[in-house]
Amino acid sequence: MKLKNSYFFTLRENVKDEDSVSSNLLVRAGYIKKSSAGIYMMLPLGYKVLQNIMAVIRDEMNKTGAQELLMPALIPEDVYVASGRRDGFGKSMFSLRDRKGMPYVLGPTHEELFAAAAKMQIRSYKDMPFALYQFETKFRDEPRPRYGLIRVREFIMKDSYTFDKDEAGLDEAYAKQFNAYKNIMDRLHLDYRIVRADTGVMGGLLSEEFQALTPMGEDILVLCDSCDLSSNIEVAACKSEPAGIEENLEEVTLVETPHSRTIEEVTDFLKKDVKKFVKTLIYDVDGEPVAVMVRGDRDVNEVKLRKLLNANEVALAEPEMVVAATGADIGFAGPIGIRCKLVEDEEVSCMYNFITGANKTGYHYTGVNQKDFKADVTGDVRNIQEGDICPVCGGRIHFAHGIEVGNTFKLGTKYSQAMDLQYLDANNKLQYVWMGSYGIGPARAMAALAEQNADENGINWPADIAPYQVAVVIISMKDEQQVAAAEKIHDELEAAGIEVILDNRDERPGVKFKDMELIGIPYRITVGRGIKDGMVELKPRVGEKEDVAVEDVVARVKALF
Repeated sequence: MKLKNSYFFTLRENVKDEDSVSSNLLVRAGYIKKSSAGIYMMLPLGYKVLQNIMAVIRDEMNKTGAQELLMPALIPEDVYVASGRRDGFGKSMFSLRDRKGMPYVLGPTHEELFAAAAKMQIRSYKDMPFALYQFETKFRDEPRPRYGLIRVREFIMKDSYTFDKDEAGLDEAYAKQFNAYKNIMDRLHLDYRIVRADTGVMGGLLSEEFQALTPMGEDILVLCDSCDLSSNIEVAACKSEPAGIEENLEEVTLVETPHSRTIEEVTDFLKKDVKKFVKTLIYDVDGEPVAVMVRGDRDVNEVKLRKLLNANEVALAEPEMVVAATGADIGFAGPIGIRCKLVEDEEVSCMYNFITGANKTGYHYTGVNQKDFKADVTGDVRNIQEGDICPVCGGRIHFAHGIEVGNTFKLGTKYSQAMDLQYLDANNKLQYVWMGSYGIGPARAMAALAEQNADENGINWPADIAPYQVAVVIISMKDEQQVAAAEKIHDELEAAGIEVILDNRDERPGVKFKDMELIGIPYRITVGRGIKDGMVELKPRVGEKEDVAVEDVVARVKALF
């Protein structure tokens, strides 16, 4: 491509309304442009990178034997009602009505439609296994879009689905897709980890995430210093350390704690270690108040709480619900005399002589023990913390941050039951189909690569992902010899199948060099004064430059690739 008279622009200054390294650089380099909150234009350079990423994904999907199709984005709402997921998506699903008043949604995911398509094929066990996939635009009304392409409201996803007659078949199909995903991540040159995750609104038997490591990642990854434990913090199991032996259990004592509501305020007032406190938080669980006890320095894990109580929605209660459950102002909740269901973190069940709220404004209890209250449910409902004991090997936990680029699910028969997807087995009996679901976000992969490969000059794309592999830069557009040589090199590289960009703009050399570094072209051929001696300069984006004879430069570049 020749830049002159092409759509190409860059920005010199950082973008004020972008909150991540990748989004700032991608906007500055002319890859993307925000049109509204969480919605981006994919400009020519960005679309080329996206296509390169999609080509890798498509190649690996085809190798698994999956067939590509395309589903509609506009879907009748009753499809999601039938599967029981309409309420689960809630306000995150864009909804509308057609001119006849029929309710439609913009598809956030497509399990239901793939099940419907499979129903047209499947009659008996002989019709399986098979796999289908697509690249389709998804829509999710994110309450807080952020980090550029990481958390958006409209995005392209590659989603694939496998269909098998039994769990053994699903396991085999899952392994094939899982290995394809590892190949994709490797070919995209991502630094990633695979972690266990919450199945969430998708449901099913198992979820594993492919997380690109980066400090700005939204997800907290739980890793062990001594073993290969890897998990999303949402589902990371906790192991309580022994609390030791207490010879004398104290009696409960009511203590006045004026102007002390928060853990920090109460610990400061009573001059006690925060680990001797238990905080009681009131949650709204499917419309009912539930009190949750965790140690003072711990946080409640709402995903674990939801699973433990088999609930649909879990959120901190509004003030009115808190006051009704405790009979006190906010900040004084405790287990003794609480007026709602009580959930105790298993770590608290090992504590003794601890401090809690008294359900009385301005007061706390000291010397609280298990005999003083009765929990309705005890379980692991806290977030694991750095330095905690590994639940697998006893080592120590540390955290990393990641961007979820891919996710794989063993759905089991959840959607086949909802969509009545059945087959006749070898004994002529009806059975439900076993499904798997597998998703990758190409634009998220693009953002993750930009995060991982950013430097002070711009983006350092991997050569096979970059929009162009080589930039040919003309120093002086007034020098006919330079122009002729540069155009010849450009044409020969293009003929050799190498993506090449010719910077033939009437700009200063420094501007051209900075632009090529900003947009991340892996190699630059500079055609300048040396052309009089038959020489040009070849320079990798990161590394030392070298002088190469003009007649050898194309062969030299071809050898590099």
